[in-house]
This record gives sequence, structure tokens and C-alpha cells, in this order.
Amino acid sequence: MIRPIRALIVDDEPPARENLRVLLEGESGVEIVGERSSGAHAVEAIQSLEPDLVFLDVQMPGMDGFEVIEAVGAERMPIVVFVTAYDRYALQAFEAHALDYLLKPFDDRRFATALGRARERIRERGESDLARRLVSLVEERSGGEPNRRRLTHLTVRERDRVVVLKADDVHRFEAAGDYVTAHVGKKVHLLDDTMKSLEARLDPRRFVRIHRSHIVRVDAIRELHPFFHGDYVVVLSDGTRLRLARGRREALEEAFGRSI
Repeated sequence: MIRPIRALIVDDEPPARENLRVLLEGESGVEIVGERSSGAHAVEAIQSLEPDLVFLDVQMPGMDGFEVIEAVGAERMPIVVFVTAYDRYALQAFEAHALDYLLKPFDDRRFATALGRARERIRERGESDLARRLVSLVEERSGGEPNRRRLTHLTVRERDRVVVLKADDVHRFEAAGDYVTAHVGKKVHLLDDTMKSLEARLDPRRFVRIHRSHIVRVDAIRELHPFFHGDYVVVLSDGTRLRLARGRREALEEAFGRSI
């Protein structure tokens, strides 16, 4: 028996996810393994669910489709069909790297064509150079240095508006269940993100993870106080006191450029 194609839907707009779900449910040999509404959660789903095919929205707040590829690693990405509202000129970049796309709004015929191409690529995946094309696309988009492309701004939904934060204005990030809080002065913003994906995108010269629940801006660290058994308490410029996990000491030393 042939295993069905495992498909993941990623789009921050509920109507767009529903449209794709209805279309996929009408196709034979396809199993929808999940839906995600953000790039950060898409990264976790791709790593845990291991889908064969991802319908990936390009424009999403916080972490876009290209950043999902960077976080997962192009060589570990499943087949990708981009779902985008970009104009056709921008889509030439996708076509140059043999990546398929669905331009919103798309009709059933265009969807069927994209799915057909995806089926063929999945069958040929063993011999495919898709990973190299994804790497090339990401490098082209980030000036040839994808690993140096770091997060400089964050977007936060607050009621009926989107607030843009400068990463360098945040003095610490803290895990909050499936979300992350960003602390800017006395204000606390809730991010639809995860500590793992956030850490991967922040500049390690500017931010360091000192604990599984805390990422701090290096120049916001005011003091280090010795604690029990070689541990330290990190004191920030606003007086916040956080424990430095023993396993994170080396990362902090690298950020400081010296031993502590």
C-alpha cells in the first residue's frame, strides 16, 4: 500500500488555511497532518511531524516563510509550495529556483497543478536537488550570507494594531508557555514565538540565552554574582535578577569575549 502524502498547512489567515484544507481533503492520497498559524510554530511542526509537503505562506508576522526555511535548514525541508500575495515580478525568484507557488487568490485548477507538481517532486525526492535550490534561494535573498542575517525587528499584535519593536530595545525575553514575553523598559509584550526559534534568529553577539526560560541582551547585563556550586546570578540594568544555568556559562563567556 502506498503511503499518503503528509501535508502541513502554514498560514496566519484562518480563511486561507480553511481553503487549503478543503482543497486537500478533496484529493486522494493526501493526509493533512497539521495546520499552523505562525512561522515559529511551523518550524516546530516540520521538525516533529516530518511532513512530505508544506503549503507555506510567505508573508507572516514575526517569522516569514523564508525564515522558516532558515530555521529548519534547507536540507531538512520537505517539498514547499509557497502561498503568497506577492506580485508576479517577485515570483520570478521562486521560479528561477524551481519552487512552486500559489498566488492569492488562486483557483482550483491552479491548486491542482501545484499539487500535481508536488506529487512528482515527492516521488523524485531521492534524486532531487531541492535542498540546494532552497539554500540558493535563501542565500540570494540574504546577500549570500544566510547565517549572518539576524532579527532586527519584531512585530506584536495588540488589539487592532501591530506594534513594531526594535530587537535592540528589548533587554530580555522570557518563556511564557507556548509564547515569549519581550521586556522593553517597564512594558511587556507577548510574542507568538518560541524561545528556540527566537534564539536561532537573534544576533549571538547581542543576545545570549542564560537559561531555558531567559534570553538577555548582553549590554543590559550589569553584574554577575557568584551563587552556589559555581552558578551565577545575572543582574540586569533594571535590577532584574536571573539565574545563569551552568550549561549556559560558556555561551555567556563567548558573548563577553572572556572567561567569568
